[in-house]
Amino acid sequence: MKKIVIHGLAIEKDSEKYVDQIKNKLTKEGVSISYTSLFQERNPYLAEGTSLEGVPNDCDAVFSLGGDGTFLESLLIVGESEVPILGINMGRLGFLASIAKEYIKESLFLFFKGEYRIEKRSLISIDSNLDLFDEKCYALNECAILRKDLSSMIMIKCYINDEYLNTYWADGLMVSTPTGSTGYSLSCGGPLMMPDAKDFVITPVSPHNLNVRPLIISDDSVLRFQIATRDRKCLISLDSRSETIENDIEIIVRKAHFYGKLIRIEGINFPDTMRNKLGWGFDKRN
Repeated sequence: MKKIVIHGLAIEKDSEKYVDQIKNKLTKEGVSISYTSLFQERNPYLAEGTSLEGVPNDCDAVFSLGGDGTFLESLLIVGESEVPILGINMGRLGFLASIAKEYIKESLFLFFKGEYRIEKRSLISIDSNLDLFDEKCYALNECAILRKDLSSMIMIKCYINDEYLNTYWADGLMVSTPTGSTGYSLSCGGPLMMPDAKDFVITPVSPHNLNVRPLIISDDSVLRFQIATRDRKCLISLDSRSETIENDIEIIVRKAHFYGKLIRIEGINFPDTMRNKLGWGFDKRN
């Protein structure tokens, strides 16, 4: 018997029918359904049944109901167990939650026929001399060091594999995975990368020197950052989470020792999602 855990945001009234559609299909297939405690708190009338704080290792999949932010939250709950996640979008098209709610029926039909693949996505991990992020120090998209509020620009000294690379004077600096290349890094001028690329990209945020550009590096690299600010405080973020840190801290960034696993239904691929999300197909010559 398959075991599936459902996680998600607070479901809007007009989308409740899609949740019922998912539950009915899972029940018909003889699946053991559980819910994360967060999903149950947010949707008490939709999630009657077993509630879990985490995701057990013997779980077959997690269904993430929401957008890309909900998918990232699901990944935090999954943690190092590497249970694969199926992203079902309850809003607009997403890069991670790529199944539109109107296509749930067709997608679940293909899922139970085995017509899907599991994509392994690299994660970024950080180490420091502080206890940060409740020890969940990893991210699927990016790690960013940013100025706090309206403070002055910050200085970040960067070393790659213990060799000095550059001192960045900027509003911030981020290290992005290929998955995160379509997010914050892209908006700061970073390149698009295919999800299976074995690279990271260092992208400055509003650099003071205009000749400083994003840099693609191997994901085997180990980065070390030393930070200085006039206000002695700045922000460090992992995807959508952020914490305030002091000047006298050293951040080590490297590839995590485990992966995030995405379930991709056959017929849904990254190039298609990229064209639709970024509007490339609106060129009438295509």
